[in-house]
Amino acid sequence: MEGAWIRSSRPEKAHVGILLLFMCLFIPTNASTQETPTPRCPHGDYLNEERGICCNKCSPGFKLLKKCLSEGLRSTCVKCPEGQYTDVTNYFPNCGRCRRCKALNNEFEVSPCKSDRNAICRCKKDFFRFNINTETSECRSCLPCGPNERERHMCTPTNNTICDCEEDYYRVNKRCEPCKECTTECKRHCTSPPSLNTKVTEPSNPFFINVIAGVGVVVVVMFVAVALITHKVTKHLTKKRLNHPVSQQSDVSSDSCEQVLIFSEEPSKTSSALAHGPTSEQEVSNLPDCIPLEINTSDLIYTVLDLVPVLQVKQLVRSLGVSDMEIEQAELDYRPCREARYQMLRVWAERGPRAGGGRGGMLHRPLLDELLGKLRQMHLGQAAEELETKYDLQ
Repeated sequence: MEGAWIRSSRPEKAHVGILLLFMCLFIPTNASTQETPTPRCPHGDYLNEERGICCNKCSPGFKLLKKCLSEGLRSTCVKCPEGQYTDVTNYFPNCGRCRRCKALNNEFEVSPCKSDRNAICRCKKDFFRFNINTETSECRSCLPCGPNERERHMCTPTNNTICDCEEDYYRVNKRCEPCKECTTECKRHCTSPPSLNTKVTEPSNPFFINVIAGVGVVVVVMFVAVALITHKVTKHLTKKRLNHPVSQQSDVSSDSCEQVLIFSEEPSKTSSALAHGPTSEQEVSNLPDCIPLEINTSDLIYTVLDLVPVLQVKQLVRSLGVSDMEIEQAELDYRPCREARYQMLRVWAERGPRAGGGRGGMLHRPLLDELLGKLRQMHLGQAAEELETKYDLQ
């Protein structure tokens, strides 16, 4: 019995020994795989990712020349050169360019640019600043009051002139017409001044009102239907007209497309080559209609800025390959923010062998296809569809 107990206890001891061995092997491994926590920098500092330490930012009016190398040391900052500025604490390697007040744009300088603040411009006399959108503005001429109008508020550098109709006149379709009957504006034609408690005389026949309302609804519905039908027919005919010459040249190979593109880039060689034959005009008319689509870069960028929400523009340009440093540089160099976002997209459009920035500011179809793909990845399919509709993409 004793020998049997010894034999039965040996497998249990072996299992315990194997378990302890595995525990000894895994404990050092888990300890070594723990990542060093990223330091949290105090307010006013930034993280030097190369060394994993916190460095101080530069004050307004200065730019970063060299990052700090160890804890306790400070970053090397230098003052912005003449004609440049920074108006916030930063760690940018470059300062922003100062705004220039342009006399041709009817502006004059109120406050000059300094190293820690940008210049302040104001519209000249008889001009006011008109806000095109939340980020862009321009100086426009103050409008004088028209016939039968009087000035209620004079023009200021920030607001246009405000005009009212003269006495005994009332406004109709932006014009002041003479009073002919008793209204709120034409009190002289009233035997007694109209009071707020006076009820408006209603037609004695309500059926007449219903008829007028019904006719108005029918006219509106018919107008909308005609507009939709006209749009669809025009779009169908345009696509048919564009597709027709392509079907006639379906036997043209892809090599001929490349050759046509080369000819289009060297017009002098093309004209000299075609001029030797008697049928040069016929040969030009029979060229394959497969030249890659080109779109004006600036027009496309402004369209994208109108379609993409402001908070998603940076995400879009990052997905297109624009670096964070280029994004920060655009924000520093260009004010207002819309122009900075324009420059971010411009960096993408002018980069790479497929970019069209060098050919008269035209963007090739492959680069546009990349943009449409990124928009759909960001769940901005509506914006992609509107771009395809605007540029009539198949």
